[in-house]
Amino acid sequence: MQQTILSIESLDAEARGIGHLPNEDGTPGKVVFVEGALPRERVEFSSYRKKPNWEAAKMMALHKESSERVSPKCHYFGTCGGCSMQHLDAVAQVAMKQRILEDNLKHIGKVKPETMLRPVHGPTWGYRYRARISVRNVPKKGGVLVGFHERKSIYVTDMKSCEVLPPHVSAMLVPLRTLIASLSITDQLPQIELAIGHGLEKRMTAMVLRIMASLTTEDEEKLKAFADRYQIHWWLQPAGPDSAYQYYPQDGELHYTLPEFGIRMPFKPTDFTQVNHQINRVLVARALRLLDVQPHERVADLFCGLGNFTLPIATQASEVVGIEGSTTLTERALENARANGVENKTSFFCRNLFEAKTEDFVALGKFDRMLIDPPRDGAQAVCEALVGLGESHPDMLPKRIVYVSCSPSTLARDAAILVNQGRYVLKNAGVVNMFPHTSHVESMGVFELRND
Repeated sequence: MQQTILSIESLDAEARGIGHLPNEDGTPGKVVFVEGALPRERVEFSSYRKKPNWEAAKMMALHKESSERVSPKCHYFGTCGGCSMQHLDAVAQVAMKQRILEDNLKHIGKVKPETMLRPVHGPTWGYRYRARISVRNVPKKGGVLVGFHERKSIYVTDMKSCEVLPPHVSAMLVPLRTLIASLSITDQLPQIELAIGHGLEKRMTAMVLRIMASLTTEDEEKLKAFADRYQIHWWLQPAGPDSAYQYYPQDGELHYTLPEFGIRMPFKPTDFTQVNHQINRVLVARALRLLDVQPHERVADLFCGLGNFTLPIATQASEVVGIEGSTTLTERALENARANGVENKTSFFCRNLFEAKTEDFVALGKFDRMLIDPPRDGAQAVCEALVGLGESHPDMLPKRIVYVSCSPSTLARDAAILVNQGRYVLKNAGVVNMFPHTSHVESMGVFELRND
């Protein structure tokens, strides 16, 4: 592997430093992505993968250090794949994510927001209230390992603590290793799903054991003793996510709250909910302020899930329609609406929004405003359907759309459809630091109907 020195210019979406090898005439040439390097640094690197137009490399030595470089707080940073940016100052991380959003909008979407929103910050440590933790019995490493995968690997990190998990969960990693090593199904328990919420007016920590064999009576006694000692709730999952059930103790119900709207949201530990509850509260509040719903208006919430946005919108609108691709989710969302006393303002429909057509929106009736919160694949079909709606029924277009995204590239792609093919302008865009110390970028865009 060839080693050379490179000046780092920027970071890519995976938090790798980007530099260019010089051409013979001194102009920038082949791009090199260097793991562990930061902008404005000069590093010695070693390439481990070479392509005609780019190389992937690891930093071998640091010759000039960035003022934004910090010492990682976690002992396992660099090995564990859970975080990729602990070596970069937390404020600089957010600025980098904002630049990634701007670059994606410019280069992929060919759009520019009229205003960039101030980034939303929150707690940077102990924030992960949801996590999927792998379990492996590795005799060569001393027995059972409980943690995240190693970086770009199927192996489990030999970790005894975690700085982004809440402290009480981090302190449980070693006892969990001991517990699982003592069970009869040690080799048939591949993962633990963690979910933290509230229950019985106090913090509730649920752990879902993915079990591929039956527990013995002795196993059950050990699990119950562990739950009593560490104040957790065990769930067991013998098959797919829908098979998960509350095992011990059987009291309490997981929920999170949105106090600004008086909403209490029950959920199961296998449900999708945001990993960072504090930032979720800020995210919902900002999205609704930007949506600016009026009391007489009818609103659509697409990809509504359990109603994270639907229920707060219902406290402000005349009517809100939640649409999701799963009947189970729409039924659960309706239950949550009833539990919060807003069922008279809500209705839910099961639709495959990845195959949305213009006629679907015609059939649903006019919406004054719309919130879109898709998964990573984005909402291309929805945006194309709205372009068609503008051509066939322009009076039915929502006058404002707030698009919440977990992928800047698909947000940029869909923004291009709404702006360059449709009848919208991109008023605002900004990032929400939902996942500190990772390269994950949560963002939102605000689209407003043009007057022409």
